Amino acid sequence: MSLTTLGLELPTDPRWVDIAAMQIGDILIDHAYCEQKAASSCISLIVHYPEKTSIVETLTPIVAEEWGHFQRVLKELKKRNIPLGRQRKDEYVGQLMKLVRNKGDYEEALLDKLLICALIEARSCERFKLLSESLDDEHLQKFYRELMISEAGHYRTFIELAEQYIPQDMVRTRWKELLFQEAEIMKTLGPRADRMH
Repeated sequence: MSLTTLGLELPTDPRWVDIAAMQIGDILIDHAYCEQKAASSCISLIVHYPEKTSIVETLTPIVAEEWGHFQRVLKELKKRNIPLGRQRKDEYVGQLMKLVRNKGDYEEALLDKLLICALIEARSCERFKLLSESLDDEHLQKFYRELMISEAGHYRTFIELAEQYIPQDMVRTRWKELLFQEAEIMKTLGPRADRMH
C-alpha cells in the first residue's frame, strides 16, 4: 500500500517509526484511544444523520469492527502489563476538526466530517504499514499488518459515502483541499513518536 494509493500528500517523517519502536507502550496506548474514537465518530455520524440510510447501514458494522480493534489493542497492552491510562489530547484530530465548516450549509458539514474521517483512516493505515514493516517484534509486525489490511478500505468507504450525498465534483475539490491542509498539519506537528498520528 503506497502513499499514492491512500491519496496522502505528505509521507510520514521517517524518524517517526524509529522512535515509535522505542516507545511502543505509548504507541499502543494512543492506538487504543484512536480505535475507540474511530468507533465513536461512526456512532456520531449515525446519530446526527439517521435519515441517511447508507450512512447508517455502512457505518454500523464499522463501529463493531473498530471496537473489536480497540479490544485487540487492549490485549496487547495487557500482555505487556501496561495500563491503558488516561487519554491524551489528540492535536492531529483536533486540528483536522477545526476545518469542518459547521456554520453554513448542512451538506458542507456532512461532507467535511466524512472526508476528515477518510483522512484519519488513510493516515492510520499508512502508520500501520510502517509499523508492520519496521518493528523488531514479529508478533506486532503481524498485528499491524492485519489491522492495515482490515482498515485499508475504510478511507474509501467514507469518500464513497460522501459521493452518495454530495455532487462528485464538490467531493473531489474539497478532498484535494483537505489533503493539502492535512499535510500542513503534519508538518506543523512533526514526528510525535508517542502518538499514532
